[in-house]
Amino acid sequence: MGASQKFSTLSFEVKIIQAKSVESISRGYLFVRCYLPAGGKRRIQLNTREIPTKSDHVWNDSFSLECSTGTECSINLEQQSLVLELRWRNTVPILGKIGGSKLLGRAEIPWKEVLESPNMVLDKWVSTVSSGNRVLEGIKPPKLQVVIGVGVPAKTETARRKRSTAENWDECGCKDGHVFGCDNDDYDIFALTAAIEAF
Repeated sequence: MGASQKFSTLSFEVKIIQAKSVESISRGYLFVRCYLPAGGKRRIQLNTREIPTKSDHVWNDSFSLECSTGTECSINLEQQSLVLELRWRNTVPILGKIGGSKLLGRAEIPWKEVLESPNMVLDKWVSTVSSGNRVLEGIKPPKLQVVIGVGVPAKTETARRKRSTAENWDECGCKDGHVFGCDNDDYDIFALTAAIEAF
């Protein structure tokens, strides 16, 4: 989908499958935070469910959203990125409150890469960069497996096809090419008139 293909509504699906090469953390929970574009400089923040650090690091969580901001939606999307953050939350209360989360790694996937993928679906492992943009020697950065898709919702595509088909018909939108709008009663009147004129 290039800038030449514009849709009034687009659907987004982001599936966070799993993580690997996560440093050994003895307790707490892991989750992935996603930032999706919401027009202008605004972003939507979505979190996966939290899984124990001692688990197999599999989420299989999906987010589905629709963008209906007109043609601006598809144009601006090509210039933005999906941001993913692998985060850790400690389960030990701090001063009677649960503390915030700690960023373990961050990755960005340009939406343009998704839009240029076959069927606008990208399935890949992305390497994260640690919070200080440092990579420790001998330690692999965590990776996230994600599936990202962009599509045109079925009802929008059907409406677009109907408009396209109607534009190919003559002025009234009737498939038979009449100048005025026609319905079944009109066909009966035309038949009756033709029969009377034949006598």
